[in-house]
Amino acid sequence: MRDKLLSLHKNSYVPISGYPVSACVVMNDGKKFFGVNVEDVSTRAGVCAERNAIFSAITEGYTKGDFKEIHVMTSSSDIGTPCFVCRQMISELFPKNGLVYCYSKNGDLKTFTVEELCPYPFTEDDLI
Repeated sequence: MRDKLLSLHKNSYVPISGYPVSACVVMNDGKKFFGVNVEDVSTRAGVCAERNAIFSAITEGYTKGDFKEIHVMTSSSDIGTPCFVCRQMISELFPKNGLVYCYSKNGDLKTFTVEELCPYPFTEDDLI
């Protein structure tokens, strides 16, 4: 997984930050969907790698309950974690015990459960 995520960095479109990120969501049936971050000069209309991969799975017909785990690699030598917008999407679609693998570009790895990464999720119950 590390090599695939690292190779995807070249596909990121990051003219502002210069900070490529890649992600892979793994579904319960084993299918994988990849994503990279895509920026724009307004800095508002882009998308993170994590949501890009999640949206690809949704586009192919997968839904809440179909997601197993997500892998995220930054272009830093430090391990990065998903932003809070991505954490919201992860907490909505993945099980609480789903795994979030966070890699540095050097292959260092830290693993979290969704519940550890998102201890106080905003859910549909909060809309009542």
